[in-house]
Amino acid sequence: MVSSPFLLPLALLLSFTLLFVFPLNQSHFSFFGDLQDIALFHRATIRTSHLVVVGSGSGGGVSSVSRLGITSNPKPKIAFLFLTNSDLFFAPLWERFFRGHGLRYNIYIHADPSVELNQPGGVFDGRFIPARRTERASPTLITAARRLLAHAVIDDPLNLYFALVSQRCIPIHSFDFMYNFLFKNSVTSLRSFSSKSTYKSYIEILSDEPNLYERYIARGATAMLPEVPFERFRVGSQFFILTRNHAALVVKERKLWRKFKLPCLGEEPCYPEEHYFPTLLSMEDPQGCSHYTLTRVNWTGCWDGHPHLYSPEEVSPALIQTLRQSNSSYSFFFARKFSPEALTPLMEIADDVIFRD
Repeated sequence: MVSSPFLLPLALLLSFTLLFVFPLNQSHFSFFGDLQDIALFHRATIRTSHLVVVGSGSGGGVSSVSRLGITSNPKPKIAFLFLTNSDLFFAPLWERFFRGHGLRYNIYIHADPSVELNQPGGVFDGRFIPARRTERASPTLITAARRLLAHAVIDDPLNLYFALVSQRCIPIHSFDFMYNFLFKNSVTSLRSFSSKSTYKSYIEILSDEPNLYERYIARGATAMLPEVPFERFRVGSQFFILTRNHAALVVKERKLWRKFKLPCLGEEPCYPEEHYFPTLLSMEDPQGCSHYTLTRVNWTGCWDGHPHLYSPEEVSPALIQTLRQSNSSYSFFFARKFSPEALTPLMEIADDVIFRD
């Protein structure tokens, strides 16, 4: 068995060797990218095994090493993971959301390289990670999310929560509201954060959807067996907020991934990104998950698998209040899906409504 310090160099050496030996067709580029992903996920798995003290306040001189170097009395951070195949239309609104909180968050962006994007500056500058092409109804969206998680895990040990959002998601609460909810206004360490039941992942996990069986057999009647029997198969939103220990679980997992990366027999009803994460976390740590999402989506009048698209005319203070409401004691933090033209009216009510909790 190859020891961990030599796995990454060996994988890269093999990749470059194959690059010169074989013609450069799409399958070889895919293989080269798969090797890069394996090396990335391996590095992230190693990084999650290193525990770092995180905390502040009256503890007396706690320090840690983050991506900015050694810091005294560091704050735990939220890593915001943007998964996009178009411009980040709502970057100005997110800039307003992040304003004044630079020591409590990081940003990572996976942008489909087959699409030419206008890269925003400000807090988004330099936060694009090496990306690969994504395609709807394919496992590429799973690997993109895993890539984001791995980069965020490696980049900063102070990243304790990981929020996956899309380019059409908007915040509907202030940063402080979200931060205080996730961390319970408490001081913690990576060790205690990973073990305390109060810190959960917020991911939708459903077992009673009407077309669940059709989704399960999308690759063939027995393709998921024996690793994933139907009674363990789950569905949920592709957008979530994971704890660091669950992010570590995702990037090192192999067994279920071998099943979920199998091609579907048709596009409908194959949405692997809505199945892999809920199924994995439900099988491995159901008690550590909320089983609900913090991203509000309106499926009324959905078309071709897409949710309702909010237009500029629909944006109002009343809409924001409605989007926050849920059937439980929690409040939604994000909402989708908004048209790019909705940015102007959203900015007009940002300070007085959206970020006023």
